[in-house]
Amino acid sequence: MSAVPHRAGPDPQRTTGYGDDPDQVVEWWTGGATGRPTVALVHGGYWRPRFDRTHLRPAAEALHALGFPVASLEYRRTPGDPHASASDVVAGLRAVAAGAGPAGVIAVGHSAGGHLALLAAVTEPGLVRTTVALAPVADVGLCDRLGLGESAAQEYLGGPASAHPDLDPALLPAPAGPVTILHGDRDDRVPFEVSESYVRQRPGPRLVGLPGADHFAPVDPWSGAWADVVAELRRVTG
Repeated sequence: MSAVPHRAGPDPQRTTGYGDDPDQVVEWWTGGATGRPTVALVHGGYWRPRFDRTHLRPAAEALHALGFPVASLEYRRTPGDPHASASDVVAGLRAVAAGAGPAGVIAVGHSAGGHLALLAAVTEPGLVRTTVALAPVADVGLCDRLGLGESAAQEYLGGPASAHPDLDPALLPAPAGPVTILHGDRDDRVPFEVSESYVRQRPGPRLVGLPGADHFAPVDPWSGAWADVVAELRRVTG
């Protein structure tokens, strides 16, 4: 299994705020190939406060080394206050878009961050040019029914998923822009069937299976799946 949650990464070039809360910040790795959109990373961790943006720093640095400008979002993670996380990701993406220039933003969310990136793309159409979701919790209702992450969905929502259809991408229209989901077939934290369920319910989003990949492989620059993620980002950025 990947060591991503425990692997330290380099500090960002700079950090900016988009609100008054200490968690309303964006880490930046700027520069890169001229004209490329900024990759906005949204971390996962089942929306829990003990998981933060720092575990995506190796991925951010690796993408920057390949010529991508990168911004990594932090957001409030308060059990029982799901709208705080959802609204923060929208606000954070607005801040990234303001600093990205005319090339725009590609939202890349992992796990619960994939859920929030998909939600943001529906909530504010046109905010990002493309959404790339990595092992996302794309069907919150199914996550709840399966009890994934020791009932993480109910902890996040403060109750059953059925009471919050506005926060479940599987119950909302597909985002206006292109969507690609990359998901490992050996993911035992957010099973592949969660992404299958999301894609089955709507036309448009593209699902790419990652053979042999676990939950963290798509954000691990040392994994076999990393090349597939980079290839997808190159494809959507031209």
